[in-house]
Amino acid sequence: MSLDQDRRTVGPPSVPSFNDALRRVVEQGAQAALEDVYALIRCRDDALPDLLGAAGGLRDRHKGRHVTYSRKVFLPITNLCRDRCGYCTFRKDPGDPGAWTMRRDEILDWLAHARAQGCKEALMCLGDTPETAFPTYRATLAELGHESTIGYVREACEMALAADLLPHTNAGVLSREEMERLRPVNVSLGLMLESLSPRLRARGMPHHHAPDKEPARRLAMIAEAGRLRIPFTTGVLIGIGETPEERADALLAIADLHARYGHVQEVIVQNFRAKDDIPMASVPDPNAGDLARTIAVARLVLGGEMNVQAPPNLNPDDLRVLLRAGVNDWGGISPVTRDYVNPEAAWPQIPALADTCRAEGFTLSERLAIYPEYARPDFLDPGLSASVERLGGLIARKDTHVAAAH
Repeated sequence: MSLDQDRRTVGPPSVPSFNDALRRVVEQGAQAALEDVYALIRCRDDALPDLLGAAGGLRDRHKGRHVTYSRKVFLPITNLCRDRCGYCTFRKDPGDPGAWTMRRDEILDWLAHARAQGCKEALMCLGDTPETAFPTYRATLAELGHESTIGYVREACEMALAADLLPHTNAGVLSREEMERLRPVNVSLGLMLESLSPRLRARGMPHHHAPDKEPARRLAMIAEAGRLRIPFTTGVLIGIGETPEERADALLAIADLHARYGHVQEVIVQNFRAKDDIPMASVPDPNAGDLARTIAVARLVLGGEMNVQAPPNLNPDDLRVLLRAGVNDWGGISPVTRDYVNPEAAWPQIPALADTCRAEGFTLSERLAIYPEYARPDFLDPGLSASVERLGGLIARKDTHVAAAH
């Protein structure tokens, strides 16, 4: 999709009624007229129950009353990053308090602890190409025996596989060659689209000092991952200065990419949370209604088969409304490590999360970092199939045991 063109040709501006727009989007999904999708994401509070009901109903017809999560360890391989986003508390410069590149012994220790706690996913999360910005970090890589961050990440993934965990890497914008290098040691890769709005790159906006947040670059990587048949996680970040219509544009762009390549295994709808130590500290958080609207529109335009996720640790008081809005997954939850991107937000306890789901009529169960529908030869590297089958079997046996106990 070109950023210079509308996603589709639309007629003169109009404001459809909510009921008409909802009916058409339910029927047509991502092929609905743009003004209909806009009408839903701009709907009034008194229309929200109908919007959530339609989205939740679509989820129920395809996914049932079933919601999942992945038991993971969060490995911040390095928090050095060349980008400076206005909302980020994760990234550091060399010499900053808390600047960190994990050494091999740390990675091994964390992996061992993760396996002891029953984790099956190793999330590799790091800043964008820090070697292009920091000479001291290039020296660190050389000490570790690597010329690039991706080389070190691949080694960390190999260590995770040896420890019987499945790697999922989110390393920012990657080239085709870098993704080809990571594919044999990752069951999935990820990159948040965040927003389709080039306005956010303007002076004073959150992506002004973040060249890797150029929407065209991120769309290009997601498309390249599709051509490489890599199971992929992406999503939107709301509350960073975008309009509701721009949120819809991003969701529709993801729907277009998935329609073309079929590789998007999950879409995250994540909400900005203000923190004291960021430039956007005074920006208000989006409310639960805004988040629920976005989730519901995501479900309706992405379809009933898509896995739609929202982070439970960022919304501990709103989990029930998020379920009603159409989510069917809570993402990765760690019993070992905190959320280094949102360190103030503790992961939920799994039994408490299961109780909340049960109160809404859902069952909660564990999944792997690759969804079952993507654990097939055209998407999964053959060298990973035995690990996926073994760990999937552990989950299946555990679920059977729990069912029998009840």
